[in-house]
Amino acid sequence: MSSPDGTSSPRYRVSQAADLLGVSDDTLRRWIDAGTFPTETDDAGRAVVAGDALAVVARDLAEKAPHPEDPSGVGRSARNRFVGLVTAITADTVMAQVELQCGPHRVVSLMSSEAVRELDLRVGSLAVAVVKATTVIVETPRSTA
Repeated sequence: MSSPDGTSSPRYRVSQAADLLGVSDDTLRRWIDAGTFPTETDDAGRAVVAGDALAVVARDLAEKAPHPEDPSGVGRSARNRFVGLVTAITADTVMAQVELQCGPHRVVSLMSSEAVRELDLRVGSLAVAVVKATTVIVETPRSTA
């Protein structure tokens, strides 16, 4: 497949594609064998997945996946919410670093020590990281091979 500028989409080996989707190689191979996941063959004869096809599947999986319910029940304009467990708190008298494990993602927040006390945050507490930022930095690896 081609991108809007006419260049072809990057290709990923099955193991790379499975990692990016958060599934096992075996699961992805079953999808391929069932004909529900398109592949191509690279110059070495290996099955590869086009990045744009992979992106469609990744988005579909994310939309269908069950997400932990936000326990606050509060409506917000921020769309990036990560429900998780507090895994570490490093605090002094003024500031604290709070780490959450939200599924496979580690989220780190700096806040006042007073906020940690007011929220009664402790290791093992259920918490929701709400991210609303005007800047998100996107990086790419030097090579996808």
